[in-house]
Amino acid sequence: MIDNLPDDVDRRRFLAATGALGAAGLAGCTGDDTDDGDGDDGDNGGDGSVGQIGSGREGRGLPGGTPIAEMPDLEGELTVYSGRGEFLVGELVEYIEDQYDDFDLTVRYGGSTDLVNQIANEGEGSPADVFYSVNAGSLGALANEGRTQALSSEITDMIRSEFRTEQWIGTSGRARTVPYNTDEFSADELPEDIMAYPEEFAGSLGWAPSYGSCQAFVTAMRLIEGEEATLAWLESVVESGISNYPDEFAACQAIADGEVDAAFTNHYYIQRVLDGSPEASIGTAFTSGDAGAVFNVAGAAVVDTASDVTLAENFVRHLLSAEAQDYFARTTFEYPLIPDVEPIGDLPTIDELNVPDIDLTELSDLEPTIDLMREAGVEV
Repeated sequence: MIDNLPDDVDRRRFLAATGALGAAGLAGCTGDDTDDGDGDDGDNGGDGSVGQIGSGREGRGLPGGTPIAEMPDLEGELTVYSGRGEFLVGELVEYIEDQYDDFDLTVRYGGSTDLVNQIANEGEGSPADVFYSVNAGSLGALANEGRTQALSSEITDMIRSEFRTEQWIGTSGRARTVPYNTDEFSADELPEDIMAYPEEFAGSLGWAPSYGSCQAFVTAMRLIEGEEATLAWLESVVESGISNYPDEFAACQAIADGEVDAAFTNHYYIQRVLDGSPEASIGTAFTSGDAGAVFNVAGAAVVDTASDVTLAENFVRHLLSAEAQDYFARTTFEYPLIPDVEPIGDLPTIDELNVPDIDLTELSDLEPTIDLMREAGVEV
């Protein structure tokens, strides 16, 4: 727990601590639904201008944005159901709780999908006040169940419209990327079209097909390209001899170890490899406007059973504070979503990424995707 120091000293100590968590706290992190595995110059193309993601963490000063000291006080009891892992966000939520003597926070951790089902099964008796999800799909699923409350414009206006609805708001983001072996390829040799990879990297691709983020990526392809084209792509992936890994960190580590030349992962796993091994031979490529360039968000919603809606909203607002947004940038290597906090190092801005135009909540529709993957011979 963090001592009750004077505001500025306390805030600086917290920000310094988050910068130090890197390799020990994150380098081996795995999972997507239960523990987050499940974001400047440059462009989305692969022309070498993006550089290594995550450089520039040292010496980072106090962030912009609204500090916690300028946000409404938190007072009372609050229960958060968190689909984000305790090892990733536990330090942050403890810090928020410690700012207020009269605030009692209970956090229940679990998989985002499991927690949506739990809230639904608990009905009107659910103790949940806030649902904190690893992805937009689970937030949309809870909203579709009619189990969320509309957020006030004071909160929703804090971030851009594509990363929130009236019922939920994104708190941090992640981009789909193609990590690659820099000893074998230069950035300008990498395709900008995700559909081209099975043929051009036959025998040297990796992925984590049982992983939530990978299945959401294939779901995006199904929504963008259609089932027939997605099935053909999946079949070509299998025929290419792609290597399966248990999670996307392992797939990135395999690139650094020279096992494969490229993979399909979220951007922050690349940085987690680099954080543990700064000289690792792994770089980051971005495809353009397709499923390989999807930008998803973690976020929060106020549950319809919240006993104190104002308190619940104000807690969500704290996840968009300067301290919280800087924590996501430094410690989980995600994209901050408020305009005044920049991503770490050479990560291209959200505006520089050529992301596809899809409804992020539709990425929760995994059953048809898994059926397609199995039809193509993918082990999931």
